[in-house]
Amino acid sequence: MNTFSNNKRIAKNTLLLYFRMIFMMLVALYTSRIVLNTLGVEDYGIYNVVGGIVAMFGFLNSSMSTTTMRYITYELGKGNFERLKVVFNTCQLILGIISVLVVVGAETVGVWFLYNKMQIPVDRMDAAFWVFQCSILATVVLIMSVPYNAIIVAHERMSAFAYISILEVVLKLAIVYLLLFFSVDKLILYAILILFVQFAIRVIYKVYCNKHFPETHAIWVINKALIKEMAGFTGWNLFGNIAAVLSSQGLNILLNIFFGPVVNAARAVSVQVQSAIIQFSSNFQMALNPQIIKTYAADDYKMMHKLIGRSSKFTFFLLLFLSLPIMIQTDFVLTIWLKTVPDYTVTFLRIMLCTTIVDSVANPLMVAASATGRVRLYQSVVGGILLAILPVSYIILETGGDPNSVFIVHLIFSVIAFAVRLFIIRPMIKLDLSEYMIILGRIFMVVCLSLPLPLLYHYYRDNGFVDFIITCLLCMSTVSLSVYYIGLDRQEKGFAYSRIQIILQKIKLI
Repeated sequence: MNTFSNNKRIAKNTLLLYFRMIFMMLVALYTSRIVLNTLGVEDYGIYNVVGGIVAMFGFLNSSMSTTTMRYITYELGKGNFERLKVVFNTCQLILGIISVLVVVGAETVGVWFLYNKMQIPVDRMDAAFWVFQCSILATVVLIMSVPYNAIIVAHERMSAFAYISILEVVLKLAIVYLLLFFSVDKLILYAILILFVQFAIRVIYKVYCNKHFPETHAIWVINKALIKEMAGFTGWNLFGNIAAVLSSQGLNILLNIFFGPVVNAARAVSVQVQSAIIQFSSNFQMALNPQIIKTYAADDYKMMHKLIGRSSKFTFFLLLFLSLPIMIQTDFVLTIWLKTVPDYTVTFLRIMLCTTIVDSVANPLMVAASATGRVRLYQSVVGGILLAILPVSYIILETGGDPNSVFIVHLIFSVIAFAVRLFIIRPMIKLDLSEYMIILGRIFMVVCLSLPLPLLYHYYRDNGFVDFIITCLLCMSTVSLSVYYIGLDRQEKGFAYSRIQIILQKIKLI
């Protein structure tokens, strides 16, 4: 494998995804503000918690999404294009079955839960029902889009992925303004329009993939051996994804049961910011994840370990750079962004960002486990740890805990799960634990050097706009200097320097 060309391709894909992500983040944050103000805090909370019920059934989709990405990328790494075609069509068949199961589960158990357990005002129950129905259909559309998304990422066609994603957020922004011109129930209308956008994007993905990738054409071949193999892989991922869904949407429903939709609105606002931050790490890792799986398929463990380490390290540095100013100046950011800031939002956001950083750094280890295809031990142990989040949170709330306590529990269990992942995966991919611990040591040193100066300034100064700008500059400066002098090794410094030189030369030419 040509390391230089590989790094160049990863850098190009990452840069393209960042442009996409920055645009999407700005539009998403602006859109969420308009939606919150248009729907109101209560309806905004209802939309998110009702959609969360359907998301509870989405663990089937999440499991198959991981399976689809792994098998498609693995076959590309092997260069077996005939089997790739069979894999793609087998994924479509399985996802069609999963769609049926999601609809049946949501229309039975989901509807019962909506009417009997959710804390929703009586006069908004009809609107909540129609939001629920639209969410079910939107989930089915997303499920059937999984193979097309996977094939684009596996082929590393990030330009197509970026442009289609940008179109999606533009459409979502447009429908927000449509809400202002209709006098019908805005909550129901918003749910219908979101469904329309999801369907339109699904059609675009299918047309693009059918045009550029021959393996996406239907062949209607039922490979029982492959179905059995993929079902086994999906089954263990299913357990892990149930745990992940319960630790997110389950907590959302717990908050609704104990505190009502207003607290759900606080969580929904926090999730918007959290999702914007996650976009940065996911875009960087999206460029690396196919390479991790392909290097495993090629038995290139040395390169695989290097990609895992760099993905974990760079993800942490990137998220620290972005989230540190927000965590320090949370009150100011939310006040400027929103006209109405729901109670608990500030604390929710700070804790959730810490959890996001831990989970994002652990993600390359999850991809590595998926690449091996041997996920039974990994998913059973890690999934078991994550499953404990919901009952522990319930006990704490039942004994008088406040809404913040469930997010603290989530953070603690995420740290425990990260440590366990590391020790389980080490023998699976022949990972040198001492080398990875050096990476974690660099991360720890960067944190220790980055925090003191911004925190001291914030402690002694008021929360004004000038102080916000100075805090951001201090955070960016301390993180950047710490990363360059402590976080990067010699080879990484050389690569970063060369890329900066190329960018500067291009700017001069302009």
